[in-house]
Amino acid sequence: MRFTKMHGLGNDYIFVNCFEERVENPAELAPAVSDRHRGVGADGLILICPSDIADVKMRIFNADGSEAQMCGNGIRCVAKYAYEHKLAKNRKPSMKIETGRGVLTLGLEIDKKDKVEKVCVNMGQPILEPAKIPVTLDGDSIIEAAIDVRNQRMLMTCVSMGNPHAMFFVDDLSSIELEKVGPVIEHHELFPQRVNAHFVRVDSQNEFTMMTWERGSGVTLACGTGACACCVAAVLTDRCKRTVTAHLPGGDLLINWSKEDNCVYMTGPAVEVFTGDWLIS
Repeated sequence: MRFTKMHGLGNDYIFVNCFEERVENPAELAPAVSDRHRGVGADGLILICPSDIADVKMRIFNADGSEAQMCGNGIRCVAKYAYEHKLAKNRKPSMKIETGRGVLTLGLEIDKKDKVEKVCVNMGQPILEPAKIPVTLDGDSIIEAAIDVRNQRMLMTCVSMGNPHAMFFVDDLSSIELEKVGPVIEHHELFPQRVNAHFVRVDSQNEFTMMTWERGSGVTLACGTGACACCVAAVLTDRCKRTVTAHLPGGDLLINWSKEDNCVYMTGPAVEVFTGDWLIS
């Protein structure tokens, strides 16, 4: 099976062109290829497939084999791959990609060598209703609600960007033991589909720094949907303006929660690393 390793800000995935390759059981393949000692090494597996309603379709499988609805860093890489490998139906600096949260529209920044440098994704409108996130708490939205984590009461804000996110605003990121608290939050009884956990330090009204425990993958260098959710949470709690720079361990993303259409726009890079052949049956 031919594969391509790509990443967005260090959030890396194994991509398979399903226009040419056939993947029988992606839920079993994902943990194998993602293993950083016995496989290729990645945060998960993404399949680039034909679509009847968009240029291409993406399917995302986390490193543990669970299927995700959406991946912000991954979709930028899909756009780059589809454009540069001529999978898109039209060679235009715009593209539509079918995802688990519907068809999303992307704008491409093309350099003089006809390579995609950056991608702007319309990530759609944030979902704030608890039942749709989902989180089993009452109310119209979950803004700075109390949750008990390892005998400590913390305040969280919950948002879905097609996948569930819980945000915790803190003054000191170095005090957070992410590998200990992350799994507890991910599997907390309040989240029937588990959750992505983010700790956020606000640096100014126009920027914040975040770190992520990603559902099904663990600590990651970046989370695109998470950065979008953190922007929404920062606005809802009057900490930031609607256009912010999100500083992630792997680099920066520009996020804008538009007042005009209520959609969140994410702009960032996508990088192709190498291509190889998976030989293990």
